[in-house]
Amino acid sequence: MIKHFKAICLVAIFISFAACNSSETKQATKKFTPIKTEVPKRPAGQEDVLGLTAPKLDTVRVGFIGLGMRGPSAVERFTHIPGTKVVALCDIRPERVSKCQEILIEAGLPQAAEYSGEEDSWKALCERDDIDLVYIATDWVNHVPMGLYAMEHGKHTAIEVPAAMSLEDIWALINTSEKTRKHCMQLENCVYDFFELTTLNMAQQGIFGEILHVEGSYIHNLEEFWPYYWNNWRLDYNRKHRGDVYATHGMGPACQLLNIHRGDKMNYLVAMDTKSVNGRKNVKKLQDDDAPDFKNGDHTLTLIRTEQEKTIHIQHNVMTPRPYSRMYQLTGTKGFANKYPVEGYVLEPEQVDSDVAPNHEDLNAHGFVPEKVKEALMNKYKHPIHKELEETAKKVGGHGGMDFIMDYRLVYCLRNGLPLDMDVYDLAEWCSLGELTSISIENNSAPVEVPDFTRGGWNKIQGYTHAFAK
Repeated sequence: MIKHFKAICLVAIFISFAACNSSETKQATKKFTPIKTEVPKRPAGQEDVLGLTAPKLDTVRVGFIGLGMRGPSAVERFTHIPGTKVVALCDIRPERVSKCQEILIEAGLPQAAEYSGEEDSWKALCERDDIDLVYIATDWVNHVPMGLYAMEHGKHTAIEVPAAMSLEDIWALINTSEKTRKHCMQLENCVYDFFELTTLNMAQQGIFGEILHVEGSYIHNLEEFWPYYWNNWRLDYNRKHRGDVYATHGMGPACQLLNIHRGDKMNYLVAMDTKSVNGRKNVKKLQDDDAPDFKNGDHTLTLIRTEQEKTIHIQHNVMTPRPYSRMYQLTGTKGFANKYPVEGYVLEPEQVDSDVAPNHEDLNAHGFVPEKVKEALMNKYKHPIHKELEETAKKVGGHGGMDFIMDYRLVYCLRNGLPLDMDVYDLAEWCSLGELTSISIENNSAPVEVPDFTRGGWNKIQGYTHAFAK
């Protein structure tokens, strides 16, 4: 009887253990469902603007809005771009308009029409019938209303980074671009930097094999710059908003390497941040306010997974004393590229032609290729855009020349009726981290779905076959 009882107990314990183990297994394999984000239905009668072209413009007539920190240098760059005419200048401060008039005079060009003094002076500029392109370089919160108004009045728009700060604003720009069939490009300059564009060219030619992981960031201590933002707008924005509010410098090159919405798409992200220490300190220093409500963490990081099972890592830090870095890194099945803090490549020997590295024994998978090999690689795979523009770009300047290349390419595509190098969906994807990372962080770093801003067209174009066209 006792033996029988022991047997029953052993069976019961086994069944109980098995049930617990089964429950744990099910729990372990249970997938988390990302927080859903809305993809509004495309308005009736609209089509996507993937590969959008517009009639050729013999002369690109430009109106500039926002002549503070970024605007004057943009006006100056346009004086070096053939086939352009600066028609109008706008800033709420008259003295900023006058400064840019001096730039035109010094270049021997006609003065432009002036708009200033009122909060909505920019509307009259957008309403002119002798402007093709409105170039917007104001504070972030004014980007979207100005871009919408410009497109609604028949103008192409170029908007400084970040072009939009919320999903609602992003969808408004997409819908208006689709409705008006006007270009809406974000002025993301870092994709034109020399190492980035050369590396993209190498990647497109398969030098790194299949690219699996990319990284980017904006790590730039802005302590010395905070006082120069008019009305303290940038620090105030960081105070009011959590998440990665300035992701595009890292996102742009990273997304191009992975062909985002050109064969792949971002599916979901996870973000987290540190507490605010230096953010609060800066407000105390500039405004004598303890800022207990300061929302933006001193350091924010984001992980993204794509449809093709690739990953992206993005960081944001404008508060702590660190060397400047956009990270820019790729990991491929046959190679590796890195820009910060050390610029270099790691490649399997068979990926390097003998004309670049005659002695393949110099190459290994544990360290960067020798400097002379790196230079030879960058010369061999120099992008056609750089072959044409590098010398002039370095003379004109703008972050070493990449700003000039960005503006030149915008004008080139408009004059030749080509798709722009970056479209409104690039703008949307790169800017979306602003709100999506905030949602994740506020929900204990839960995964958040990244909307398909193309509304089903992400696989319609394969690779950058239409971008960077000659």
